[in-house]
Amino acid sequence: MKLLLTGAFPYTEEQIEYIGSLGYEVTFYQDERIPIPFDVSDIEAVVCNGLFLYTPIERFKSLKLIQLTSAGLDRAPLDYICEHGIQLFNARGVYSIPMAEFALSGVLALYKQLPYFIKNKGQHLWEKHRGLLELAGKTVCIVGAGSIGCECAKRFKAFDTVNIGVDLYPKENAHFDIIKPINELEGAICEADIVILTLPLIKENEGFFNSEKFKRMKPNAIFVNISRGKLVNEADLITALKTKMIGGAVLDVFALEPLSEGSPLWKMENALISPHNSFVGENNNVRMFELACSNLKEYLRESK
Repeated sequence: MKLLLTGAFPYTEEQIEYIGSLGYEVTFYQDERIPIPFDVSDIEAVVCNGLFLYTPIERFKSLKLIQLTSAGLDRAPLDYICEHGIQLFNARGVYSIPMAEFALSGVLALYKQLPYFIKNKGQHLWEKHRGLLELAGKTVCIVGAGSIGCECAKRFKAFDTVNIGVDLYPKENAHFDIIKPINELEGAICEADIVILTLPLIKENEGFFNSEKFKRMKPNAIFVNISRGKLVNEADLITALKTKMIGGAVLDVFALEPLSEGSPLWKMENALISPHNSFVGENNNVRMFELACSNLKEYLRESK
């Protein structure tokens, strides 16, 4: 069974040999951003990230399985995949821990005024700040109660927060006080001191978070986006921050990346900006390799 691996994951020689020992004939292609120059019509399985943005999926005439190294599905041609019955797996759970830690650290940085103290440190200025906030007792609304959302809830709950989840398919979870259906989102964000966006991006929810939702948030609420930038109407977010409609934002993702040098977000003291970096953690590669191997093994087992 022929398998294509791309440089979207930093395989060691031993890892490639191990995958081959499972029963796959492995082809490795380093840079998936360069259209593949050889015949791929007999490839049955692929482990990749943005491969199909550069090499048309139609060339993979025998494709049965795709394992993505990303949690998001927005780089995969979902309509084609569904129409042709191709099994699709994302990196569910691989990046959830570092992303949840990042969300928590960003909120704490704003609550404890770390940008203020860092700025003062550079000026050797000894000046107290009397506006520090406590996380305990705050209400956190996590929009998207999947793997990332649950890891966020787990960590915020350790700080004695009240956690409200909002999800397309609500079900009980020990780390949430309640999980509501998506049609109750606007009511949930009215109650929240912190709103964390972890929804996956699909065509239907581009610009999903807009001025109407920001208007419903508390004026001191913190908005966190560690999902995808296109989920948010960025112009509306900028207005909400400028006019103090909301208290602040922790932003790791943007509609266009890298963020334009002229974006007003760079100069906003109530916004923390990072370059799509929240997923980074030293244990990601171990989790990703284990997940991919598990799915590849299962596919072989089912194919017998």
